Amino acid sequence: MARRVKTSVTEWPAARREEVRAWLILHAQEDYRQFAASLLPGTENLLGVRLPLLRRLAARLAKEDWQGYLAACAFPAEESFEETMLQGMVIGCAPMPLEERLAYTTAFVPKIDNWSVCDSFCSGWKAARENKAVVAAFLEPYWRSEREFDVRFAVVMRLFYYIDEESADETLALLARVNHPGYYAWMAVAWAVSMVYAAFPERTEEFLRSGALTGEPYRKTLQKILESRQVDGRAKARIRALREETDC
Repeated sequence: MARRVKTSVTEWPAARREEVRAWLILHAQEDYRQFAASLLPGTENLLGVRLPLLRRLAARLAKEDWQGYLAACAFPAEESFEETMLQGMVIGCAPMPLEERLAYTTAFVPKIDNWSVCDSFCSGWKAARENKAVVAAFLEPYWRSEREFDVRFAVVMRLFYYIDEESADETLALLARVNHPGYYAWMAVAWAVSMVYAAFPERTEEFLRSGALTGEPYRKTLQKILESRQVDGRAKARIRALREETDC
């Protein structure tokens, strides 16, 4: 007799990898797979499970045998986009000491090969808020990595957790030192600088005028600031003038 697969997150019985995979396949939607694929060029292992459902499943797993689940995922195997995403979500939300979360993160980051997994993983890594100095030190090697998504990981972690009065200047300095040619690395830099601008326009404008950021990251930063709903009209007028100066 075929094994019945539980279809409710609240009924999830155990954190066994094969059951997780079966559950994901059961909840995949072809129309959503096609939509997600259009946003993730080059990513071919999509099932089509919506992110809110993945987050609910991750939260459920985090309350049960999350250690067993992550241990099973440590063995090499072909993984879907959703399986990788789910692992990152569990690492971010499961209750564990900081040192253990950092160890899981070290093992997980090499699996990141697209912007969606990267950014969702970073957004769920909320333990950084209470451990900013330790996490900042942990991120140091990723800024210098040759892997595009290692760099994006460092940038996006900085974007989520280090844009405040105390950290903004250091964040800008780190972003200025990113020289990775990968599109998803420098696009993350532009995104991050635009977010710092929204919070601290005067000091970020000074940074932009200093020439610390150049080339495509600089141009894309100006574009993102102009597109931001968090930036007022007067500030955007100054950025337009700055863009005109660049185009001259």
